[in-house]
Amino acid sequence: MTQAIPKLVTFEEFVDWLPENAGLRYELHNGNIVEMAQPVGDHEEIKGFLGIEIPFEIKRLGLPYIVPNQVIVRPLEKDSGYFPDVLVLNRTNLVNEPLWKKESIVTLGASIPLIIEVVSTSWRDDYHLKYADYEEMGISEYWIIDYAALGGRNFIGNPKQPTISVCNLVDGEYQINKFRDSDRIISQTFPELNLTPTQIFQAGVV
Repeated sequence: MTQAIPKLVTFEEFVDWLPENAGLRYELHNGNIVEMAQPVGDHEEIKGFLGIEIPFEIKRLGLPYIVPNQVIVRPLEKDSGYFPDVLVLNRTNLVNEPLWKKESIVTLGASIPLIIEVVSTSWRDDYHLKYADYEEMGISEYWIIDYAALGGRNFIGNPKQPTISVCNLVDGEYQINKFRDSDRIISQTFPELNLTPTQIFQAGVV
């Protein structure tokens, strides 16, 4: 469970404060500094799996993309800052990011072809808060990986089942496609990517 630290702060104050607390994971949600729960093993195995598969596809296609480790995504003009589980950046647009060179902060949807969140106990952040902010930023593709079926039934069905929701920006609004089991995930960023939810969910199975 995430834990909010009482006291509203600005985004700039949050960034200045972060280096002193590098041992823990924090995000800024509408002025609230939120301590993120330590991820469980399955969560990290999924991140690690995608951290191999997606860069491999980038290299195979010769795209000008990178998958960095520690970048803050800031919804423009908001006191919020997120550390996505997987972030794909378009290097050709980073020249337009005023905070990139000095602070590794991105604010423009055009810099982010794909952003991925792996759902944890704070699932409402992924399905509500970040969904709305990523949509408003104009991030063209957003995956919500709910491997443990933690989200609300209106998102992942009744009965709940592990689901990957792929949100594609169409006319400024996300259109959601849901993938389960052996469905081939359809990605507009990587149309030749050949992955299923089962492969991703079982990333840690040897």
